[in-house]
Amino acid sequence: MKSDKVLFNPDGSRLDGRGATDLRPLAIRAGVLKRAEGSAMVEWGKNKVIAAVYGPREVFPRFMTDPYKAIISARYIMAPFSSLEEHNRSGPNRRSQEISKVCKHVFENLILTEKFPKTMIEIHMEVIQSDGGTRVAAITAAAVALADAGIPLRDIACGVSVGKANGKLVLDLDKTEDNFGESDVPHVISPRTGEILLYQLDGMLTKEEISQSYDMVLEASKQIREKQVAALKEKYESALDAQNGE
Repeated sequence: MKSDKVLFNPDGSRLDGRGATDLRPLAIRAGVLKRAEGSAMVEWGKNKVIAAVYGPREVFPRFMTDPYKAIISARYIMAPFSSLEEHNRSGPNRRSQEISKVCKHVFENLILTEKFPKTMIEIHMEVIQSDGGTRVAAITAAAVALADAGIPLRDIACGVSVGKANGKLVLDLDKTEDNFGESDVPHVISPRTGEILLYQLDGMLTKEEISQSYDMVLEASKQIREKQVAALKEKYESALDAQNGE
């Protein structure tokens, strides 16, 4: 539903000063948890998300074992203190269960599961501070955590949302734009191939706007991918320096 709230400044910039195709400040760190096989933290605007990967390990319960491939367990959850809105209680809710399910589908198409038959790979994503776009931030973090764990992937996927605010397409919506804009479309793509791994449409877009939004995401994915690769490179260079006593 269209809102009367003004989401642009008089000079045409968004309320936080960004242009229509600008990302919020993005920082990614790999290897932030010692007891996980792989981990990452993403700080994206005011969002803060930690992802951890465990496995491949023995399947529990055992009857779920697949003799031909690894099974994927994905858990997305928001900490009760992450937001003042509907997430201010502990434990999973309907929204987190739905996002966990779509994340699982993303990772099943990303991980070379046939390399690890009779095992399971657990992916945990916890939002500790939220400000819109948490599902794409969580998947972006989890892709880095999977690479950090040495899990073979088809690509290091990344995500970003596009939406419409006051009738204009904008990239990387914050919470205000998400709440008061006319649409929100989270994308997760494979930057190597341009393949769409997740596409959820909340609101209405024309055929031309859908095409334009994909182009915006594809261009933004180059910047996000650079940050993901840099985070992994920094982690392993630091480990090598420590090993060599530098």
